[in-house]
Amino acid sequence: MLQEFKTFAMRGNVVDMAVGIIIGGAFGTIIKSLVADIIMPPIGLMLGGVDFSDFFVILKEGTTTGPYATLAIAQEAGAVTIGYGVFINAVISFLIVAFAVFLLIKSINKLQAEEPEKEATTKDCPYCVSAVALTATKCPNCTSELVSN
Repeated sequence: MLQEFKTFAMRGNVVDMAVGIIIGGAFGTIIKSLVADIIMPPIGLMLGGVDFSDFFVILKEGTTTGPYATLAIAQEAGAVTIGYGVFINAVISFLIVAFAVFLLIKSINKLQAEEPEKEATTKDCPYCVSAVALTATKCPNCTSELVSN
């Protein structure tokens, strides 16, 4: 049974999938940092110094009453919150990842696209089956007269 599992696990598709999952996880971490540390701060600055990760709604006050300056402070106080700013960051991260995957798939499809068939430049001699130019009237190999089509 262990040998069967080893055979299954070492198939190309399983190994490729494992590598894809590992790379995808690392890529997700990079995108999360890109959104949180590079994209959102300038957007927040343009909107008057707003930090999207601190957009939240309090459903129930915590042990210490608000107002709470940040989502982290509200959660530390035990308040029940909806962190819609964190959700906005997650949606932006998803859109960036989806766009990057779209570009990757588009480039892979372009590389895998089959070349269109080229028009034939030769025909076969009906007598000796040698390749002969389409415009030839006589076979250069067997000297037979070729009938034009």
